[in-house]
Amino acid sequence: MSFLQILWFILIGVLFSGFFFLDGFDYGVGMAVVTLAHNERERSQIIETIGPVWDGNEVWLITAGGAMFASFPYWYATLFSGYYLILLLILVGLIIRGVSFEFRKQSPNYRKPFWDKMLALGSFMAPFFLGIMFISMIKGMPIDAAGNMSAQFFDYFNWFSIVGGIALTLLTYLHGLNYITLKTKGVMSARAQNYAQALYWVLYVGEVIFALLLIFQTDFLRVHPILTWICLALIVGFSVAAHVSTFRNAQGAAFTFSGLTLVSLVALIFCGLFPRVMISSISSKFNLMIQSASSSNYTLVVMTIATVILVPCILAYTIWAYWIFRKRIEMPRIGEVSK
Repeated sequence: MSFLQILWFILIGVLFSGFFFLDGFDYGVGMAVVTLAHNERERSQIIETIGPVWDGNEVWLITAGGAMFASFPYWYATLFSGYYLILLLILVGLIIRGVSFEFRKQSPNYRKPFWDKMLALGSFMAPFFLGIMFISMIKGMPIDAAGNMSAQFFDYFNWFSIVGGIALTLLTYLHGLNYITLKTKGVMSARAQNYAQALYWVLYVGEVIFALLLIFQTDFLRVHPILTWICLALIVGFSVAAHVSTFRNAQGAAFTFSGLTLVSLVALIFCGLFPRVMISSISSKFNLMIQSASSSNYTLVVMTIATVILVPCILAYTIWAYWIFRKRIEMPRIGEVSK
């Protein structure tokens, strides 16, 4: 393996980390529209917290997929062909979620609850099926010597992947609650904080089950024992830190720690995979390795130069956008929600 191959494997992990940190709270906010809000004014207040930023956050997912296509085309080919139906469901969720913002805005009041439910459904589908995809991938999929995946239903949906999908969905929901606490004023902020305080106890149970399944259904502890334990400890540690922060009313810290929990989960997946990108359940000889799955050195060099030039500009714009929309969202006055 060359330095650039390892670098781009890490960079793809960084891109997915950025995606889950930023778009993760979008999904949580979308689900909170029907689980947290009690009336139209509260739902409008919640949606307004992500109105200016949600579409920009999704760019991280597109960038991660594009980087994978350019730097590891064989990984991209195996993953996207083998998980075609799962990725289709993720795409459907993103489409439903995306159009619901505009349709809700243009609809009369009596139709808005329908689009609220569509927003929540799409916000649930995306993290749940992403969890199914990533967790079934680290468990191992039936990949042959040619890199073709011939998976059946229970290869995708098993106890480990379902627990992973539920855990990721719950993590994004809690991340969204912490974001709502940070971005709203009044009753919504307090209610989101109370919900988070209660749900973290549920998350701890899920994390224990997930850790046990990871130990017995993957080879992570055998391949990278120290890194695996460190990542698991970070996931639990950041969860506890976020939970404690909700009780201390340290809203910014709670949001930051819940985001770092998601980043630690991505780190666990990528550390466990290394030096592989796909694990074959048929034979370890058929594992797709970083070295064999990557593009040519020239391609990686060109991509690295472009990244060094463009990424600072993108980060600067992202920071500027969040700074512009940094103010807390107040409850709309009566009559404003129908405009």
